Amino acid sequence: MANTAVATSPTRLTPGARRALFAATLGTLIEWYDYALYGAAAGLVIGPLFFAGTGSEASLAAFATFAVGFVARPLGGVLIGHLGDRHGRRPAMLLTILLMGAATVGIGLLPTAAAIGAAAPLLLILFRLLQGLGAGAELAGAMTLVAEFAPAKRRGFFTAVVLATPPAGIALATVAFLWASSAGDAALLDWAWRIPFLASAVLFFVALFIRAKLEETPEYRQASEHADEARKRKLPVMELLRKDPVAVLIGFFSITGHNALNYIMAVFAIGLMASPAVGMSRPDALLAVTVGSLAGVVATPAGGWLADRLGAGRVLAIGSAAGALFAFPLFAALTSGSVALATATIAVGYGVVIAMTSGAQGAFLTNLFPPERRFSGVGLARELNGAIVAGLSPLIAGALIAAAQGSTWSAALFLAACCASSAIAVLLARGRGTNAA
Repeated sequence: MANTAVATSPTRLTPGARRALFAATLGTLIEWYDYALYGAAAGLVIGPLFFAGTGSEASLAAFATFAVGFVARPLGGVLIGHLGDRHGRRPAMLLTILLMGAATVGIGLLPTAAAIGAAAPLLLILFRLLQGLGAGAELAGAMTLVAEFAPAKRRGFFTAVVLATPPAGIALATVAFLWASSAGDAALLDWAWRIPFLASAVLFFVALFIRAKLEETPEYRQASEHADEARKRKLPVMELLRKDPVAVLIGFFSITGHNALNYIMAVFAIGLMASPAVGMSRPDALLAVTVGSLAGVVATPAGGWLADRLGAGRVLAIGSAAGALFAFPLFAALTSGSVALATATIAVGYGVVIAMTSGAQGAFLTNLFPPERRFSGVGLARELNGAIVAGLSPLIAGALIAAAQGSTWSAALFLAACCASSAIAVLLARGRGTNAA
């Protein structure tokens, strides 16, 4: 019975493993739909509705609430990671989807500042914190779940299938907001912005049903059977910080470039392109991100395929270095005012750079940690980076451009530095001879 879900060949998955892959992919789709949805809303409607303004101050406040969700992500990674490492991947994955679904629907039902005053932004922040707690363990858990079911020689490809889903979630969210914005500015600010948030409930109930039927991973069962009682009583995160601090640091920095680029393209780019200085319409800005992000959906599994053949660390380092070179052309395209150029450039960002960094990071991060600390390790490394880098990147980029009086060179330099730090971290991992490299 213990091996019913293990792949029966070096390349194929059993039915139990395929269910896990589908459950992980759907949950990741919901996570990124929720986060990209809020990102699109932050760029277009959160400022006017919850901070009673349309200027740069309201816009920065809206992006600050976007960052707030990331503050809770490390805590979610640690708490739910503990649950996943001590009591199993299945209960942890059920909790993540419950938290995210409830918070996203809650945002869609929330009264605005015009209706309840200062309570509106406070409640918005509360829902963002709940959303962050769930999302803080979702992708880490999804990668862990799939990696532990996948054949060792195809860990890169199967985790890349999960990591191909974030651009799909981004595309789905931007399509939803594109539909909402087509109702006109007045309707968008009145009622249409709520519909994409409330629609998340459909995906949420489907994912909850599927996850309730998940089996526990073979690798986790085996590690649990061999764990002595003393080790079972210890906190995985404390064991992690005692035994694997360097692995946590390498994991953190290895995805810095990926997160900065991803959130600048998915979240900040919409507001930048639709700003008066650039002059692109809201629907065109949303369309550029939607079409461009779809390239990542198609190309990310190819990045995982390369990671299985060339090594996850090598592919992650090449992708990060490419991101550093890509930073200045990206901002030039976003501020060009050309829908075609912006769309093509975002497509290159997702189809080449993100495809390599997403395709390789699943195998890279899960290989950094042993099974008994893997969920906690991946969660802590990813979500600390999410809180510090992903959540703040749109805010930092906006502040740098404002300080430079509309010039984008400093924001591009910030992005290039983030990508360079990832390439260096992966090279350090290779120097230490880790399995991830």
